[in-house]
Amino acid sequence: MPGLSAVPAPRPEPSLRWLVGLLLVAALLPRLGVFFLNENLYGDAVVRTELAERWLASPHVITSYKDGTYQFGPLHLYLVGAVLSVFERDVAGRLVSLVFGVLSVMPLFALTRRLFGWRAGVAAGLAFSAWGMHLQFSTTAGSEAVSLFFMLAVFALVAEGVEENRFQPLFWAGMLLNLACALRYDAWMYIPLITVALVFSSEDRVASLTRAVGFGLACLPFPLLWMQGNELAHGDPFFPMKAVDDFHRQWVADSGGAGGALVWRLQQLGFWPAVALFTLTPGVALLGAVGMVKAWKQHPETRWLVAMAVLPALYFTFRAAVLLSFVPLARFTVTQLVLLPVFLAPGFAAVVAGRGAFARRAVVGASAVLAVVMPVALGIYTFRTEGGLHDSLRPVSPTSTNPVAVMQVARFLKEEVAARGGAAAVDDDPRYMDLQLAFFSGLPEMRLARVRWDTFRQRLQDAKPDVLVRFDGGNLLKDPGVRLEGRTLTLDGVAYQEQDGFLAPLHVYRRQP
Repeated sequence: MPGLSAVPAPRPEPSLRWLVGLLLVAALLPRLGVFFLNENLYGDAVVRTELAERWLASPHVITSYKDGTYQFGPLHLYLVGAVLSVFERDVAGRLVSLVFGVLSVMPLFALTRRLFGWRAGVAAGLAFSAWGMHLQFSTTAGSEAVSLFFMLAVFALVAEGVEENRFQPLFWAGMLLNLACALRYDAWMYIPLITVALVFSSEDRVASLTRAVGFGLACLPFPLLWMQGNELAHGDPFFPMKAVDDFHRQWVADSGGAGGALVWRLQQLGFWPAVALFTLTPGVALLGAVGMVKAWKQHPETRWLVAMAVLPALYFTFRAAVLLSFVPLARFTVTQLVLLPVFLAPGFAAVVAGRGAFARRAVVGASAVLAVVMPVALGIYTFRTEGGLHDSLRPVSPTSTNPVAVMQVARFLKEEVAARGGAAAVDDDPRYMDLQLAFFSGLPEMRLARVRWDTFRQRLQDAKPDVLVRFDGGNLLKDPGVRLEGRTLTLDGVAYQEQDGFLAPLHVYRRQP
């Protein structure tokens, strides 16, 4: 119609394939850049890999805590075990994380594009691609990157089902949430959270309740089976969660927070915001936070997603700062922090509203520079450097490397003991570095006598170790069968002589003829 000729036609959206491909490349390149530098250290990466090796040696359906998975999710062991059949132990778990870490940009883009448009989706994807802490998760064998992929897919499908008023996406969201629950226990809280959010997702109460009930039922298969397995094995369907909670309570006590020290409580109160500002970098974190506030006021349809970020953070903060029953770690925050980039676009619009082009470019430029420079600088700062602030920042750094002294002894064991068919005895370490040492030594479990395990004496008799490794502060010297005189250590009547060239806190001894 002639009257509409003055109305500008909407600009077409670029090819969806091109946009997704761009974001996949943007996510892959920095992760590949650190993949060949990083080593399994945090997130119980080496323990998860060793448990996956045990599962691969005897594949079965894991049904409970004591059935081979302990406090970890069984799905992660299945995935790592499958890849272990093709790749070496140091690579397999990291490859699993890399694949799911890169693919995570797809549901993140889909979720953000649906809520705020394709430009917002691209901005969120690029911010995610530069997220330094996630670079580490994507290149080490923890479960964070894998779990985050499924959680983002759940959020994207829930948003699709609510907007399009269809149950099928909600059903698949429930199915995927089963998988997330089979990876990490923190995913379990999203079953009631999303279910309650769906109750208020529409003014049509019948439709809302139908969505909520259907989604809740779809989420139940794995949790119910897992609870049944633990009830049969331990007499308590929630045994794994209680074991984790007990560990955290003891951790609080060991960390000096059991007495309710004010400094401890204040640290926990600011933990989630501090991790957001430092790892996502200030520009992304602040714009995302402002965007959440704006979206809550102006876009009621997005309030459920804001709640998915805020309520778990408040719950864990309350447990840490008030109940003193939880020790937060940066890796526990990822499911909440990953939602901040979703709200970048409304946050940017709110910050630059009424300002000129220069201010807009300045905000974008400063945020982009910080998002790239901070992770790069942190990665360089913590790479193969130890002590003080380096150790404190390493858990959130893009680079993850073991202590130089540990890797030096691990290489010695791999080249001089494992390669020659020998065996070794390994002391335990208060910082759990004996787990790292055993993993990177290349020695099979039957040729390792480890003080940490109750099989220590049996392995000594069977393997007759050629080499013994002692840690300062370890429990080996407390053993009644051990005597240290100068540079000679005697274990059950067998003498070992200390070797030169190794760094404290490790000491290497060779068996005397």
